[in-house]
Amino acid sequence: MIKKILVSQPKPTSEKSPYFDIANKFGVELVFRPFIKVEPISSKDFRAQKVSILDYTAIVFTSRHAIDHFFNMAKELRVAIPEEMKYFCVTETIALYIQKYVQYRKRKVFFGETGRIDDLVPTMVKHKTEKYLVPMSDVHNDSLAQLLDSKKLQHKECVMYKTVSNDFTPEEVKTFDYDMLIFFSPSGIESLCKNFPNFKQGKIAIATFGPTTAKAAKEAGLRLDIEAPSEKYPSMTGALQHYLLEKQG
Repeated sequence: MIKKILVSQPKPTSEKSPYFDIANKFGVELVFRPFIKVEPISSKDFRAQKVSILDYTAIVFTSRHAIDHFFNMAKELRVAIPEEMKYFCVTETIALYIQKYVQYRKRKVFFGETGRIDDLVPTMVKHKTEKYLVPMSDVHNDSLAQLLDSKKLQHKECVMYKTVSNDFTPEEVKTFDYDMLIFFSPSGIESLCKNFPNFKQGKIAIATFGPTTAKAAKEAGLRLDIEAPSEKYPSMTGALQHYLLEKQG
C-alpha cells in the first residue's frame, strides 16, 4: 500500500498543482524534498570558457535556474545586457519569469508550447540570423547542440551553474520511511546512492521521469515501477495517478 511518497522536487507554489489533487484523492502523504540543488559556478570558471555574453544577440532558457544564474553572472561580471537582447524559452512560465530581471516585451521574448526544446526550435529558425547563447548546468548532454547544429543555427552552450547532491541530515536518514520515491534526473539517482550507500529497495516503488533518469536507475540496480513520460501518460502526475488507481482502486 502506498501511503507516503517522496517527490524529489521543490514543493509546488500553486495550490492548483495536480500533486495536491492526487494527495486528496488517494489519501497519500506527499513530501517534497529535492535530492539535488543548483549552485552558481564562479566568475573565474565562467571566464575560463572564453564566452563573451555580448557576442550574442539571443539567449535560450530551458529553466528558471538558467535565468537566475545568467543574470546573476552578468551582474557579477558587470555586463550590461542590451535592451535589444532576445530571449527564447521552452515554456511561457519560464518566459514570464524573465520579468524578475528585465522588462517583458513580447517582441523580444519567445516561448514554446509544450516544454520540449524541439517545439521551440521552429521559432528560433525564423530568427536564423541571431547568435544564440545557451546557459546550462554542468550536467548535460550534447543533444541540444546537435539539434541546433542540424538547423544550421549559430549557437554556443556554456555552463553557468552546477548540480550537486542535496545531502540528507542524519535525522532525515534515520526517519527515511517512504513507500515511493519519484526522480526527475540522473543526478537524483546519484544522490540517493551517495546518501544511502546501503539502500535496499524492497517494496519501495520507484518512479522516474525521462529516459536518462530511467537508465541511471536501472544501472544503479533499482526496480522501476513507473516510467514517464509515455504516449498514454505524458506527465509524471498522470502516470502516478494511473499507478495509484491500479494499486489502490
